[in-house]
Amino acid sequence: MEVQLASRLLAQVLLLIGCLLPLAFGDEYTHRYEPDEEVILWVNKVGPYYNPQETYTYYTLPFCRDSSKPENRRWGGLGEVLEGNELTRGDYDIKFLQNIDHKIICNQKLDDTATQFFSYAVESHYWYQLYMDDLPIWGMVGEISNEKGGEEEGEEEAAKGPESFSIYTHKKLDIGYNKDRIIEVNLTWDNPVQIEKGQALEWSYSINWVPTETPFQNRFHKYLDNDFFEHQIHWFSIFNSFMMVIFLTGLVSLILMRTLRNDYARFTKDPDDLEDMGRDMGDEYGWKQLQGDVFRFPPYLSVFAALVGVGLQIAIVVFGMVLLAIISSMYTGRGATISAFIACYAVTSLMAGYVSGGLYAKSKGQLWIRTMVITALIFPMITCGIAFPLNFVAIAYTSLAAIPFGTMIVILLIWAFVAFPLTLIGTVLGRNWSGTPNFPCRVNSIPRHIPEKKWYLQTHIMIMLGGVLPFGSIFIEMYFVFTSFWNYKFYYVYGFMLLVFIILVIVSLCVTVVSTYFLLNAEDYRWQWISFLSSASTAVYVFLYAIYYFFVKTKMYGFFQTTFYFGYMTMFCLSLAVMCGAIGYWGSHLFVHRIYRNIKSD
Repeated sequence: MEVQLASRLLAQVLLLIGCLLPLAFGDEYTHRYEPDEEVILWVNKVGPYYNPQETYTYYTLPFCRDSSKPENRRWGGLGEVLEGNELTRGDYDIKFLQNIDHKIICNQKLDDTATQFFSYAVESHYWYQLYMDDLPIWGMVGEISNEKGGEEEGEEEAAKGPESFSIYTHKKLDIGYNKDRIIEVNLTWDNPVQIEKGQALEWSYSINWVPTETPFQNRFHKYLDNDFFEHQIHWFSIFNSFMMVIFLTGLVSLILMRTLRNDYARFTKDPDDLEDMGRDMGDEYGWKQLQGDVFRFPPYLSVFAALVGVGLQIAIVVFGMVLLAIISSMYTGRGATISAFIACYAVTSLMAGYVSGGLYAKSKGQLWIRTMVITALIFPMITCGIAFPLNFVAIAYTSLAAIPFGTMIVILLIWAFVAFPLTLIGTVLGRNWSGTPNFPCRVNSIPRHIPEKKWYLQTHIMIMLGGVLPFGSIFIEMYFVFTSFWNYKFYYVYGFMLLVFIILVIVSLCVTVVSTYFLLNAEDYRWQWISFLSSASTAVYVFLYAIYYFFVKTKMYGFFQTTFYFGYMTMFCLSLAVMCGAIGYWGSHLFVHRIYRNIKSD
């Protein structure tokens, strides 16, 4: 009955997945134009330059508009909406290959409200974003100037007079084309006019078409900061982390092989050897003494199994997303990364249910439905628990960062009709295919007493120290990731990210295996939660680095940007903690099964 239910739900899910994939990979434009064909310039958003997430619709500022033209909006996919994009057709008459020397959009006379809005925007260094043929264009709203208070040059403050704000009223677009395709768009803002009540503004633009030999497939290369991302420091950090992995892996292998060989020799000595009988009496310690307790199921088993399943799911999603980014250059599409992440997360829910269901069944858990529900809900609850308060802040500021109600419904439907059924199917398959207990040792009915441990083997110390080396292997890459996300740079070196991800996995496995060995040798059998939390503590150091980055490396300010920065960083670090914790636990799981299986065979 369960298998039939699973197959029926799987058929429905595959149909829904087929409908979702176009959200991530669909493209309705050919990017080819005939001479004199209309080219649309879309206006998107404005906001403070130093607050990347605090964005508003373009016409939040009282820009002059041509009232004779209707307001047309371009609705993108799910990821585009979640990314905070709202494209509106601008008042520009642009024809392919037609130059325009000077054309007036409209005239405007500043009143009190417009003067205050524009003055605040210029003072806060507002920028705006436009799109033409899916190419992003950025420009500044205005400039701040100071009038000198006297002719003699003295101290800097004495030489400056009161600040005055000017707004740019003319846009010059130099459009590069290759045959029938648009390759690049360069914007020059010009004609600054001082902002004051009653000032008359003439909004205008000019178009200049310039031929170029750049091929269409390379048109996004101008947006990539090669000097920043491919700097020697970046290459050196990758090489340094790679060498650390080789050293750490070799050291761990050497220590464990030598130590375990001595342990096996000690545990298998001939008990009839009278000469070593006294020494044998002192050998009743170490990890072999835990063979009746080491496979005792951990407390809060449902939550633990769900965290491990979701953590491995996130690891698979990250690995798949990086490979997809390397192949398809997702940074070129608005919202493509978010759409692809949602699709990948929904599809891989099958793996989360399979892992958590199998792990729960191996520990002879009976409440598998509760475990399945926790597995399906835990990551969405973490995300929504942070996103909802941020959404209220965005709504209060009328920002584009606010998620529309319709988008929330779409996300809920994706979870209800794709992620949740796949989690159910995975849980059923995990219970039936991998839920049989295969422990090498029998579990005693009465738990063993845990002796006192040395200070460096205390639980909290082992947990916090477990994340130091994994963080050390990725913190340079964290700088590049943070800078690209918070400072208007396109992150495109996904080959580096793939290497760093592999390094993180290997270092987390090595460190957690060593920590587990020390813990078991101290006769503490509670290795499951400790191995998980030890590797998960990497996220604590990443969050501390995020705090440092906010105050030292950025110029963000205000309640809006502060809440969004730390909200996003909290969401990122919690996801990183679950992923690293699951990786660390799984490595310890394989290690523990291996050593006790050998003890049993002896």
